[in-house]
Amino acid sequence: MFSIGDFAALGRVSVRMLRHYDSIGLIRPARVDQFSGYRFYTAAQLTLLNRVLALKDLGFTLQQVQTLIDEKVDVGELRGMLRLRRAQLAEEMAAGTARLALVDARLRMIETEGHMNTGDVILKTVPPVRVAELSAPASSYDGPDISEALTPLYPQLIERMESQGVTMTGPPMAYYLPAPKGPGDESITVHAAFPITGEVPADPGFAVVDLPGIERAATLLHHGPMSEAFRTGQAIARWIDDSGYQTVGTGFAREIYLDCPMDDLSKWITEMQVAVTPGT
Repeated sequence: MFSIGDFAALGRVSVRMLRHYDSIGLIRPARVDQFSGYRFYTAAQLTLLNRVLALKDLGFTLQQVQTLIDEKVDVGELRGMLRLRRAQLAEEMAAGTARLALVDARLRMIETEGHMNTGDVILKTVPPVRVAELSAPASSYDGPDISEALTPLYPQLIERMESQGVTMTGPPMAYYLPAPKGPGDESITVHAAFPITGEVPADPGFAVVDLPGIERAATLLHHGPMSEAFRTGQAIARWIDDSGYQTVGTGFAREIYLDCPMDDLSKWITEMQVAVTPGT
């Protein structure tokens, strides 16, 4: 099982959203600790989460979503609804393009329910690495919030590294850390990084960080734009559950951008790494 924080991270939604869904009876935790009150979820509940988010993307209210879920809308009906929404989005402003891609991705997730392939997940040790990095705040781990904060950091970092004569020695990467300002705050810090070696001049305009290694990382290659990274995150979650492991720390994935052609996001290849430990 996963804590509410880990389940939110692996499902790419917010903890606040999951708590609200619990309060209205939309997605109940699989177990609630009777002493601490902590909520726990299973990877199998990602199926319900996918349906809820797909219906929300169609524009249904949560009350309407609850009714449709209770009526057990099947994949065929959802497919028809999503295709109708696709046609509507195609006629809207360019800002709707990102949301359209997300609808398509949720549809693909729903259509693979029951036979999601997790056989390509590799458990491996990730060595420590020294990186040059820039960081920025994001209001949550939701995809659009991450992209808005993270994307501008890479060209800034490249420019500052070049001005200092610092050369990258590996592919770009990203990692995430919680940065709550108070109870209920889901803000995070996004870190854009490049592996480096050797000496770095004083005050280079970026941070130099020694990232610790990961003793056991469940890793899987994500193919396509990072707006659809939840597909790979959920495949890793199912593997973790099926293999008797549990996440370590925040549950946020470390992302290694192996191939990133800027003219075609569909051809991106990203390795996602989630720290795990054998379950107790």
